[in-house]
Amino acid sequence: MSEQASEELGYEQARDRLVDVVRELEAGGLSLEQSLALWEKGEKLAKVCERHLEGARERIEAALASVEDDSEQ
Repeated sequence: MSEQASEELGYEQARDRLVDVVRELEAGGLSLEQSLALWEKGEKLAKVCERHLEGARERIEAALASVEDDSEQ
């Protein structure tokens, strides 16, 4: 999966693919090269998930700040 393709995934898609990567790694039976490639793919997917979660966190914080501003007026 290319860097650009993984960044275009939505949170749920990236999470599901990350779960698949973890299952494959846990199942074993892969060569070292295959395991490393999967691990790298998993790291990229985890970063995509983190970016989505950070964006959601920022939106929640902004919404809460807006509500607090409204209540102070």
